Amino acid sequence: ERVERKRQLSKEMAEKATRELEKMQLQEKAEIKYKEWLKKKRAEEAEKKKKEKEKEKEREAELQEKRTRSEKIFKEWLQNARNKPQPALNGYGFLHGKYTGL
Repeated sequence: ERVERKRQLSKEMAEKATRELEKMQLQEKAEIKYKEWLKKKRAEEAEKKKKEKEKEKEREAELQEKRTRSEKIFKEWLQNARNKPQPALNGYGFLHGKYTGL
């Protein structure tokens, strides 16, 4: 009976040790997979931020180009408006040698 108990006890201890070892191996695998996933996720986030910065730079460049064109067109219009003859006022007065008014 003692020998049987010792055998049973040693068998249980061996099974318990095996289960613990398997559990530790699974935990290590899980940690490795988690670290790989985390590394991949961070790389994706970095790539996403990089793309967003590039898009922002493109938008800023487009806005700057648009402002430059707008200023150029406004200056041209302003120059043309100064050189344009003023329209005659409607009212009492002479226009081309004729009296106009009510």
